[in-house]
Amino acid sequence: MADTRVNWQETPAAVWRRHRSGLRAIRRLDPVRWDDLTGIDRQKRALARNTERFLAGEPSNNALLWGSRGTGKSSLIKALLNRYRDQGLRMIEVDKDDLVNLPEIVDDICDLPFRFVIFCDDLSFDVGESGYKALKSVLEGSLELPPENVRVYATSNRRHLMPEFMSDNLKSEVRDGELHPAEAIEEQVSLADRFGLQLSFYPFSQDVYLQAVDALFPQVADRQQLHIEAVRFATGKGVRNGRTAQQFFREFAGDPGFS
Repeated sequence: MADTRVNWQETPAAVWRRHRSGLRAIRRLDPVRWDDLTGIDRQKRALARNTERFLAGEPSNNALLWGSRGTGKSSLIKALLNRYRDQGLRMIEVDKDDLVNLPEIVDDICDLPFRFVIFCDDLSFDVGESGYKALKSVLEGSLELPPENVRVYATSNRRHLMPEFMSDNLKSEVRDGELHPAEAIEEQVSLADRFGLQLSFYPFSQDVYLQAVDALFPQVADRQQLHIEAVRFATGKGVRNGRTAQQFFREFAGDPGFS
């Protein structure tokens, strides 16, 4: 059973710990701020609107943030908690391997006077895994409706959360002019379909990447040299995204050349 000793009046977030079969209050929250995140304004607006509707008791959706690595999916959800915690938002992080415990976790919080987001980071399933079945029941309910004070926000590099194989497509059929997907494809798509809000994230263009760098180095006067070094750094890593900008900052923050 979940640990009912968590004081949600003072605790904005907790994480499920398998070895203790309960929740542990998160002591050191990531301080990332909403305004720190650049290049994803469309996704920020959509997630904020959905969350504000949820907090107001209006119809709202579970959310899936999917797409390229390092583009701000997880950071956006962390910043969401920092932005709305004073409005009653609470968050519980559950690892993919612990989703079998999700119904019990939800049972313990469904009657509390807070609005809970279940956060599943880097969510995906391989062939033979069954944890997604418990997730399905929380997303849309079974005989019992899902609780009104719980939503699931997940991030993934996979759009459909399940592995996709060419052989699955080959089993699809065309009957009377209509395409009938193979059963494997139906299974792959059915889980993601339960997330009413799906937000896509793509690699940054160079301009967006440099905007993220500029936001991290507001005091630097020589923008041209900063950009040259930032582009060189991203080229060495082979990817431009928010994570690369953060790593560039960690390496060069305080450097005499960027003061």
